[in-house]
Order: sequence, then structure tokens, then C-alpha cells
Amino acid sequence: MACVAACKAEYDVPLGVWRTIVKVKDTGQYPNTKRHFLPRLCNHCDNPPCVRNCPTEATYKHEEGYVLQRYERCIACRTCMAACPYNARHVLPNSRTRVKIGGVVDKCTFCEHRVSNNLVPACVQTCLGRSRIFGDLNDPNSEVHKLVGGMPTVTLKSEKGTKPQVYYIKPAQQIVNQIYSPPESYAAKSDAEAFYRHNKGRQFFGGVL
Repeated sequence: MACVAACKAEYDVPLGVWRTIVKVKDTGQYPNTKRHFLPRLCNHCDNPPCVRNCPTEATYKHEEGYVLQRYERCIACRTCMAACPYNARHVLPNSRTRVKIGGVVDKCTFCEHRVSNNLVPACVQTCLGRSRIFGDLNDPNSEVHKLVGGMPTVTLKSEKGTKPQVYYIKPAQQIVNQIYSPPESYAAKSDAEAFYRHNKGRQFFGGVL
């Protein structure tokens, strides 16, 4: 899909992990079938559990609303991955080709570097059907403000109290529930617990595990 390919090209995302992906669900029986698409990415929550749980403040809430990473502070403990209900984080392998970082947690940034230069995120720019729309929800003149304010919308896992900032317009809630895969936090939690066991007593950025 063009949006996923554009994201991988923009950030040199390695095989096996993703910053954004599109889940697909087919419903009905032939010839009355329908295919549903659900883009998945970091929800840049207003109440992000990843930020609250990061022991080194490597992940933080930017003043513009983005949830971002300080790679130099990340110790790859996977605590943020275990806390995220959206499966939106992954660990970069140590060997990269173009982006010279590795062994740290990575995620979607809403292409903050592009937006700050008056460009839309790479996935939005390449979406052929204009299914992805980006903008300032607080700007009453923006397209996203008008869409979210005037159309039926849902957010993912809103019961978690994360206040996600990614909205899905006019979906059937039961379809969203079917497409949305359960969190992989159990594996991440196990990895995080192992990290803490093996590094107990070590000091990181002024804190002690």
C-alpha cells in the first residue's frame, strides 16, 4: 500500500516492523462482499501511557501534541511498548542502512519534521484515496476539525483513557473491533521484566532501575 511504502521509504523502516500499517477485513458473502481498511499508527494520545511509564523520559509529549522519542535516552527496556495499547512501537535493529540509530524503540512521529516545514506526513501525501487527512483539530477552519466535528467518528481503545488523537470517520464499530488486533503487550511486558531483572541497580540518566 502506498502509505505504508512511503513511510518505510521516509524513515528507512526495516523489514518486520512498521510505523504505520493498514489492517484489512472482508465481510459478506460473494457477490455481496465488502472490504474494510483500518490504518494503524501511533495515536499521539493526549494522555499517553508510554510517556508516564518510560523510566528515562525518552518518550515525551511535545508542546505541539506529538508523542516523540529522545533516542539518546532510550535504553530499550520496552516499558513503553508494554504500556501502549495500540501496538504502535517497535525496537530498531542495531544494523541500519541509512538511519544511523539502532537498538532503541521507534514509532510514528506524525512526520513532525515535515509538518514543521509546512508539509503533510508522508503517508498522507501518498494516499491515493485521500483516506488519511492530517491537520490541526484545534483550528476551526481546518479540514480535520470540520470532519471530526460534523461526521460520526470513533477512536481506538478510548476506554483506556488515553485520549487518542487519531479519528476514524464513519466506520462501523463492530468492524473496527474485528479488524483491531489485540495488544501484543504481553510479549513486550515479558521483555521489559527481563530487562529490569538483568539491569537491576544500574543507573540511567539520574534514575536507578
